[in-house]
Amino acid sequence: MIIDCHGHYTTEPAAFMAFRKAQIAHFDDPHAPAPVLAAISDDEIRESIEQNQLRALLDRGCDMTIFSPRAAGMGHHIGDEAVSSAWARASNDLIHRVTRIFPQHYIGVCQLPQSVGVPIAHSIAELERCVLELGFVGCNLNPDPSGGHWSGPPLTDRAWYPFFEKLVELDVPAMIHVSGSCNPNFHATGAHYINADTTAFMQFLQGDLFADFPDLKLIIPHGGGAVPYHWGRYRGLADMLGKPHLRDHIMRNVYFDTCVYHQAGIDLLFRVIDIENILFASEMFGAVKGIDPETGHNFDDTKRYIDALPLSDADRNKVYEANARRVYPRLDAILKARA
Repeated sequence: MIIDCHGHYTTEPAAFMAFRKAQIAHFDDPHAPAPVLAAISDDEIRESIEQNQLRALLDRGCDMTIFSPRAAGMGHHIGDEAVSSAWARASNDLIHRVTRIFPQHYIGVCQLPQSVGVPIAHSIAELERCVLELGFVGCNLNPDPSGGHWSGPPLTDRAWYPFFEKLVELDVPAMIHVSGSCNPNFHATGAHYINADTTAFMQFLQGDLFADFPDLKLIIPHGGGAVPYHWGRYRGLADMLGKPHLRDHIMRNVYFDTCVYHQAGIDLLFRVIDIENILFASEMFGAVKGIDPETGHNFDDTKRYIDALPLSDADRNKVYEANARRVYPRLDAILKARA
């Protein structure tokens, strides 16, 4: 089985996006009509998936996607806590419907109702609902709800601890994933995403989070941002700061995905990062949707890059399936039950 650990619902039915626009408009102007989510049929959801993500998934030789709401659409910097809570619940319910219609190909991870200045503990109820009631296997955790201004505490601050405690209790991982950028200095996918991946890693390096949470599992997407390319820098910084080697200080708890959109980048990722810490992913359809003129294939067809690597069958299986099942224990339990 080939499991893509990083997919977003970027082809949502039009009625769903109309609800979001109405929600924002009503927040900005209370005299505007209150948002009402129009009925969305299973056939509309089926068409939106079959003609897009599912077709590409199967055409590229993959089997299952760990699926979440549109990352840039989480919009934690928009509105207030009530807006974020309603939007997260509606988004997660839609993902749940996808997983019910296509149980063999999609498993859910949830969006959290984060807001600027609101304690992360307020997101625990939605995490529990999604994991315990909807059968989700993880969540996306935004380290910067301010949308590019980084006004909150680092991930190693104790303000995050109640949520990390719940992740460990539920035995689910979190993917560290920012949303859209409202800071014009940072393009969302070209800068803000990569900045966040790199920033999260550096926060883990400076702190001692995993001494307090040895069982916590976190995924840094997009190939780890700048980290693999500058691995020597981070090893050196760990030494300068008096921290243990990265393999002991961070990499027992942190994993990178393969959302890297050229062969040389994938080659580097696999040369630098241990195979046990790499999960196959494409973020399809997400950051880069076009066709690479140098190869004639989609940039986000990351399976081609993995297939081109000189891996043993055992290592290839780890990247494509075994690592994901180890990092997402609830997914592993679901697949074992089905088998």
